[in-house]
Amino acid sequence: MRAVVQRVTRASVTVDGVVVGEIDRPGLLALVGVTPGDGPEQVAVIARKIADLRILRDERSAVDVGAPVLVVSQFTLYGDTRKGRRPTWNAAAPGPVAQPLVDAVVDALRSRGLEVATGVFGADMAVELVNDGPVTLLLESAPG
Repeated sequence: MRAVVQRVTRASVTVDGVVVGEIDRPGLLALVGVTPGDGPEQVAVIARKIADLRILRDERSAVDVGAPVLVVSQFTLYGDTRKGRRPTWNAAAPGPVAQPLVDAVVDALRSRGLEVATGVFGADMAVELVNDGPVTLLLESAPG
């Protein structure tokens, strides 16, 4: 499982012209990708890293300051661009495998007391954000 995490001052996701998920104060945007071997162990690792990562102001974490998190599913994190000009998506989990795991990341973050907004799994989404810093990190769990 992978997550690209950005420290943001605000972020939102729009589907068909409607805002479906939004954080309107400093927090984190987490783009989450799943591979077929992922399971509960990878969910726990990624959720813990997102919640406890000390990248907010004064080296604080989202849990430390109660910062919101916007989680957006992103299968393209497993795109392979090593050959040719067209990425392959073979390493990305199919929707029926990935969606429950992305939902589990959201649930794990909420169980830590965090406010979590989301995109819509599988939808064509427009993501807007103001990256603060800029701070952007790639998180990975050990493969399942």
